[in-house]
Amino acid sequence: MSNLRSFGPPLCGVLFVSSVLVPRAVAQTPPGPTQAQSPPASNSPDAATEARRRSLEEARAALPQAQPGAWQPQQPGNTSTGLRLQQGPAGTATGVNAAGSFRLIDISLDVIGSVGTSTARNDVIQQLQGGHHDPKQRGFTMQQAELALAGAVDPYFRLDSHITSVIDPDGETIVELEEAYATTTSLPHGLQVKMGHYLTEFGRINPVHLHDWDWGDQPVVVSRVFGGDGLRAPGARVSYIPQTDVYYDFQLGVQNASGETAKSFLANDEVYGEEPIGGRFFQERDVRGLKDSLWTARASSSLTWNDTNVFNYGVSALYGPNATGNDGETFVYGADFVYLWRPVSTDKGWPFFKLQGEWIGRVFDASAQIDENDPLNGADDVVVPGDTLRDHGFFLQGLWGFQRGWSTGLRGEYATGSGESYDAVADTFSRAADFDRTDRLRISPVLVFQPSEFSRIRLQYNYDESDHLGDSGEHSVWITFQTLIGVHQPHRM
Repeated sequence: MSNLRSFGPPLCGVLFVSSVLVPRAVAQTPPGPTQAQSPPASNSPDAATEARRRSLEEARAALPQAQPGAWQPQQPGNTSTGLRLQQGPAGTATGVNAAGSFRLIDISLDVIGSVGTSTARNDVIQQLQGGHHDPKQRGFTMQQAELALAGAVDPYFRLDSHITSVIDPDGETIVELEEAYATTTSLPHGLQVKMGHYLTEFGRINPVHLHDWDWGDQPVVVSRVFGGDGLRAPGARVSYIPQTDVYYDFQLGVQNASGETAKSFLANDEVYGEEPIGGRFFQERDVRGLKDSLWTARASSSLTWNDTNVFNYGVSALYGPNATGNDGETFVYGADFVYLWRPVSTDKGWPFFKLQGEWIGRVFDASAQIDENDPLNGADDVVVPGDTLRDHGFFLQGLWGFQRGWSTGLRGEYATGSGESYDAVADTFSRAADFDRTDRLRISPVLVFQPSEFSRIRLQYNYDESDHLGDSGEHSVWITFQTLIGVHQPHRM
């Protein structure tokens, strides 16, 4: 993985800086009538910050105002359950608070760890738990520590960044820049541009960070198609939200097709060394133009029957080259929905019911290749023919918040495919023996206790069946503990 390993001391420094800066990122309550407050010195940091804030607000006031009656995208909500049905593309927050004042910076630290056990051995657990931030072993797992920084750059742009750290099963600390991107905040006619390194806005799980998931591990089909870290890459996308009575969002983007987080596309030799798709070999491929990029498209809409029922749905598509040869290409498509019921009168957001599902399919056109078992003996070569490998799967999950702080749910998953995988060790072809493409079934009940908006404890059981394991299923139990400090903008769900 392209990351900074053994990064303990610098990470400690980052955490120390965040602990110092977080209190400054939280808006201060103005003093009451009886409180005295001396004006800051003109050369103090507070004065400089206040001057910049005033400058930004003056510039914002000079921007053209929306026409009366024009549709305005909703700003992300925040509820004590962590459930948000946000209209608009991920990253639509403008950096302006409810009072209309610019937030110069929000800083937060989110830490997720788990403990558990399984009937499977650790090496099998790492095959079953495909997400790089999933619980990966018996005992304790440090799933993720995420440092997030976000705020208004000026009246025209907002900047977001997410730096994550994880300790892998071998005990190595891995630090990586998960996202760093800018979004426009003042384009007319419902337009928005996003630029930088970001999670591809495909479906509902891929663009959402781990701390906003309702379950504690990545769905099987998402791991299979997008890899353990999800699909993300440098690029840009344009979003258009027409000013109509019914909410619609249309997106078109282009990103690099190479790198460790572009598993189904050009990827890199390290990805193919660990999880080769269909057992194929990595072939270096030059990028000759935009046709060798990863193209993304998404359309979504929302239906609101009344004040208690919301239904969001969408379709997504990806197209780009893959790393099996010059004529290798990949097409990924999917559909998703989320339904939320919550009564008008609630107790800190409870009760509620949320039903969410997503279906993803992949068409992987692999080029013909030759496995040279013995370079000095051509008779020992194995021809791996060009083939179309198809994989698809879905998950469906329902979460019921039955009383304040408590919720329970059930998730079902299934993944399958067609087209044979090649085993370079045995010189055989079989999809059933390929743990990354074989038929998979998972059933996961969950019980969640949320003492506050900033902490969550989850008890999750997984029952896994996989053809590569034979007839027996595996049973796993994970307890996840999540805490958050600071101010963190919600992600789309």
